[in-house]
Amino acid sequence: MLDISIYQSKGETELFAAKTLQQLSPIRPNTETNTVTIDEALTFQEIDGFGASFTDSSAYLIHQILEPEQRSQLMRALFDPKDGIGLSVLRNPMGASDYARDFYSYNDLPAGETDAELKRFSIAHDEEDIIPLLQEAVRLNPYIKLMASPWSPPGWMKTSGSMIGGELRRQYYSVYANYFVRYIKAYAANGLPIYAVTPQNEALYSPGHYPGMMMLPEAQIDFINNHLKPSFIEHHIDTKILCYDHNWDRADYPRTVLEQANAAVDGVAWHWYGGKPSAQTEIYEAFPDKEVHFTEGSGGEWIPPFEQAFSNVMRMGIEILRNYSKSFVLWNMALDEENGPFVPGFGNSTCRGIVKVDKRTKELTYTLDYYALAHFSTCIRPKAVCIASSASHDFIRSVAFKNTDDSIAVIMFNDSDELANIALKLQGEDPISFGLESKSAISFLIKRERFF
Repeated sequence: MLDISIYQSKGETELFAAKTLQQLSPIRPNTETNTVTIDEALTFQEIDGFGASFTDSSAYLIHQILEPEQRSQLMRALFDPKDGIGLSVLRNPMGASDYARDFYSYNDLPAGETDAELKRFSIAHDEEDIIPLLQEAVRLNPYIKLMASPWSPPGWMKTSGSMIGGELRRQYYSVYANYFVRYIKAYAANGLPIYAVTPQNEALYSPGHYPGMMMLPEAQIDFINNHLKPSFIEHHIDTKILCYDHNWDRADYPRTVLEQANAAVDGVAWHWYGGKPSAQTEIYEAFPDKEVHFTEGSGGEWIPPFEQAFSNVMRMGIEILRNYSKSFVLWNMALDEENGPFVPGFGNSTCRGIVKVDKRTKELTYTLDYYALAHFSTCIRPKAVCIASSASHDFIRSVAFKNTDDSIAVIMFNDSDELANIALKLQGEDPISFGLESKSAISFLIKRERFF
C-alpha cells in the first residue's frame, strides 16, 4: 500500500498546492499516455540539497527590515523541513558582490597600504546580519551545508588596486590563500563550518560596475595547487575546493583545471547563464570522482511572463539534477521592491529574489522561485540518492530520488503546450495515472507502508 503526498503548480494562482490523487486532472480519453518509469536499482549522485544566498542585500532586508515575527516566520518557511521547504545549501559571497549595499572585503585598507600578514582581517561586517541568519538557519535545519565564493579579493591584492576589475597579483597568492583560511576559521568560531569554497566567482567575467576579477585557468591551477590546498593542509582544514564557478558554455576551463590540479580539487561549480546543463555530465564522465554542484542561477525580469519564468526554474532544476549535480542553488534569498539593494553605480537590477521585501511597507512576498524550489526541496531530502526515471516523451521532464527513509520523490514538469496523460510506474506497483496541465509541475513523495 502506498502513502502518497502530492504538490502541484499550475499557473500563478496555484503554486505548490497540496493535492490528493482524486483532485488531479483526469486523463484525456483517446489520447496517448506518457509513461514515467522509475528504476530504483539504477542509482546516481547523492544530493546535498537546494537553496540560495544570503548576500549582504538579502541579509540586510531579512534581518533589519522585517519585524522579528516576520523574520522568524520566513526563516521557518525557508529552512524548517517540517513547517517549511527545508532548504539545505547556502552559498554566500566572501565580501561584497553586486548585491551589497557598498563595496567591502574582510581586509579593506586606505589607498596605498598593504597588509600581507592580514593583521587587520575581520569578518565584523558579516556579524551584523549574515552570521545571525546563518546560525538561525542551521538551528532550524542541521543538514545545511555552507559554501562560500569571493567576487573579489581586497583591492590592495589586485592589479587594479580596486575590488572592480584586475587580477590577483602573484606576490599575494599565498596571502590570499591565508585569507580563505582566516575566513573559514572565523566562521567555524561562530558555529558555521564551511563545506566548500570556490577560488573565484565567475572567473571569466570581470564586470566594470561591481566587484569581480578575472582568474584564468592557469592562475586558478597555480593558486589551488601551490597555495590554497597547501594552506588548507597546513591548517587542518577539510573544506572542499570546487573549481570554475561559472557557466556551462566553457567546459574547457574546469577540464583544464582538473587535468592539472586534480588531487587538490574536489569538484566543479556551475552557473546557468550560458551553455547547457549537459556540460556537467561531460566533465563528470571525464572525472567521475569529482563532485558536481550548481551554485548560481537567478531568475529575473529578462524572462518576464510568469509561465516562462516558472517553467525556466522547473526545467533547469530537473535537467541540472539529471546531469549529476548534488545541489541546485539559486541566487539572492531576498531582494526589495527595486530588485536591490545593489552596490553604488550598479544601474538597473532585473534579478528576482526567493522572496521580496518591500522596504517601505515591510510587506513580505514569496516569489515563484520559492515555490519552484519547494517542488524539489520538500520531497528530495539531504542524502537522498538519484535514481533512474525515464519518460516516453521528451516533453515530460522528470527526476527521481530515493530518500534515506526509502521514500521515493518524483518531480515532473509538462513542457508541452497541452495537457498530458501520465502513468507513473514504480516497480511492483500499479501505475499512478493522472492528467498534467501544460507548463505545470507536480511532485510526488511516495512511501510504501509496511505491515509486520
